[in-house]
Amino acid sequence: QVQLVESGGGLVQAGGSLRLSCASSGRTFSSYAMGWFRQAPGKEREFVATIGWSTWSGTKTYYADSAKGRFTISRDNAKNTVYLQMNSLKPEDTAVYYCAAQSRISRATMAYEYDYWGQGTQVTVSS
Repeated sequence: QVQLVESGGGLVQAGGSLRLSCASSGRTFSSYAMGWFRQAPGKEREFVATIGWSTWSGTKTYYADSAKGRFTISRDNAKNTVYLQMNSLKPEDTAVYYCAAQSRISRATMAYEYDYWGQGTQVTVSS
């Protein structure tokens, strides 16, 4: 069983930055691919970014078009934590952000592909 706890959300002005963190329990964090999703009121949960499990060839990342060039996903396996650095934030980035984990697919972008979820952290970007 994997437990995920997000933190770092808050209120920020447009153009500002936030760094979200997601701490994971368990001793096999490095074997899980991690993802960030977000859900705005009245909208479906959408993919933001994913980072693969650690391998000798490095850890691969993949982003939604809306996140490319502005968001960076990273992981620190020693701390069992995945991060989402968000820069140049826009009001349309306002949502609850969730981290998720799965160990079957190297690049999973659909919510149903993830097995474990955090409780979410609110990000609000004011104009």
